[in-house]
Amino acid sequence: TEEEKEKKKKKKKGGGGGGEEAEEEEPDESMLDWWSKYFASIETMKEQLRQQEAAAAEAEEKEEMEIMEGSKGQAKNKEKSKGPKDDKKKKQQLAPELPEKKNKQKIDELKVFNKELETKFDNFEDWLHTFNLLRGKIGDNDDNATEEERIVGRFKGSMCVYKVPLPDDISREAGYDPNFGMFQGIPSNDPINVLVRVYIVRATDLHPADINGKADPYIAIKLGKTDIKDKENYISKQLNPVFGKSFDIEATFPMESMLTVAIYDWDLVGTDDLIGETKIDLENRYYSKHRATCGVSQTYSIHGYNTWRDPMKPSQILSKLCKEGKVDGPHFGPGGRVKVANMVFTGPTEIEDENGQKKQTDEHLALTVLRHWEDIPRAGCKLVPEHVETRPLLNPDKPGIEQ
Repeated sequence: TEEEKEKKKKKKKGGGGGGEEAEEEEPDESMLDWWSKYFASIETMKEQLRQQEAAAAEAEEKEEMEIMEGSKGQAKNKEKSKGPKDDKKKKQQLAPELPEKKNKQKIDELKVFNKELETKFDNFEDWLHTFNLLRGKIGDNDDNATEEERIVGRFKGSMCVYKVPLPDDISREAGYDPNFGMFQGIPSNDPINVLVRVYIVRATDLHPADINGKADPYIAIKLGKTDIKDKENYISKQLNPVFGKSFDIEATFPMESMLTVAIYDWDLVGTDDLIGETKIDLENRYYSKHRATCGVSQTYSIHGYNTWRDPMKPSQILSKLCKEGKVDGPHFGPGGRVKVANMVFTGPTEIEDENGQKKQTDEHLALTVLRHWEDIPRAGCKLVPEHVETRPLLNPDKPGIEQ
């Protein structure tokens, strides 16, 4: 499968030019870009889904076999169970022949989530919870108003109720004297200015909006007072458009924190119809301990298709996390070692610049720790990796239908 992936990638890049030769060549670093990374990751995601489905099917088959075994005599059984086993043998013989030539350079990948990021990280409510504030019911017509219509605002906060005197394990868990309250180390709620960068890769399975059974989708983004309609870049007659666009918006938390990304259908005459939209609570992502601001990449690179995109370097992020979590470290030692809390991590200590010059760096080591941050006792939790998320687009007029 690895080899097939490589071949597919090359075909995508080569555009079917010199088919056979292109398959044998190594991917040239300068030819790679973010899309190469994305397509490679998509292949991996599909492969994982296929494996999951296969495993589920196998488990189901096994269950059925067991039921059958229970109901039928032993003799018939033996014949039955032989079938799948022979099949497995065949598979095993076929498999090892493939990965012989696989010594090719691997394209770095990012994580493609087939759901919203929130579902993987408990809605980013690790300490900041969101409660809807509802308008009271007045009169008869409010009885059947949906909760959505009654929302007048949101309360964000956290509550802790605990018995005094505190048990010792709480003091240990908190890492400081909890008698001063459980909310130390939580940022102040002064307004904060942020730059929001939204990358929109593509949309899939949109519903036809025109008579011809297609749509002419374009992107619309709303955050606070900013309202962007990318109308002139609509994609004609397409239900699976690839947008590949990025938008930069400046915003102020907590006033502007709900980002709406919508897809509209462009119409020459009359108003453009909403195909579907998704809302993202940016503030919860920003304040979450999972650090959902800019995902942590697999590798640290200062040039090429994989350039580090976070404004902070891995070593700066690590120092900040250690300081905030009152964790001892990081202590960088000789021989590519770094100590954080009472754990030692190892990694490479050299980096190449564009001209191929090697320099000493601690960034790879710091990144290794960040990628295993959940293993750090007490303060650790899983950090959001560099990723693409897949969000359902919903239309209020067609409730429950996802696109």
